[in-house]
Amino acid sequence: MDWRDQGFVLSTRKHGETSVILEVFTPEHGRHAGVVRGGVSRKMTPILQPGHQLDVTWRARLEDHLGSFTVEPVRSRATVLSDRMALAGLNAVTALLAFCLPEREVHGDLYRRSEQLLDLLGQNDIWPLAYLRWEMALLEEMGFGLDLSACAVKGTNRHLDFVSPKSGRAVSAEGAGEWADRLLPLPPVMLGKGEAPDDEISQAFRTTGYFLSEKLAPELGLRPLPEARGRFVDLFNRRL
Repeated sequence: MDWRDQGFVLSTRKHGETSVILEVFTPEHGRHAGVVRGGVSRKMTPILQPGHQLDVTWRARLEDHLGSFTVEPVRSRATVLSDRMALAGLNAVTALLAFCLPEREVHGDLYRRSEQLLDLLGQNDIWPLAYLRWEMALLEEMGFGLDLSACAVKGTNRHLDFVSPKSGRAVSAEGAGEWADRLLPLPPVMLGKGEAPDDEISQAFRTTGYFLSEKLAPELGLRPLPEARGRFVDLFNRRL
């Protein structure tokens, strides 16, 4: 069995004395792992960094085996190492993908969105908004998409200010009534309105974070959401 694809690194972990188990996200083969012989060498370590783009060839005797990778570098994203915000964002993206995606399940649209997001790293004026939209797309892809089209109570699409933590549907100020303090914020930025100020993005992270940690994560077993996501959001909130 063998195939060739291109993707970016999600993670590595040491395997034996000289090898690593590499996990990549590819458009045609999803999240996929394999052994890279000599992966701990000085030559290979800089290539196998999270976010770096690789051309990968996977081989195994049988399809369900771990198999091995041979890799060729395509594009480095090492420039983010000197940018604290960009590095935190990169770690959040790769950690969430490794956490959420079923192994070897194809998610072509999400792959393309993720690659485009990584290409924006370092553009800190637009990256948080792009990342927010990516989190919303990730929830959609995983089956926990938010329905922000109309109020769940009144059926109108005006004055949508909240999200129901139970249903993921929008709720208007009128529809919320005395339950408003139990609902999640729905800032205009989540509806694609306005100029996306940082305080609105911060509110939106509270809402997407709830559905990631309280809805999606429990479906994936007894594992908490990756800390990398919280570190990025905390770093972003400090600039408010």
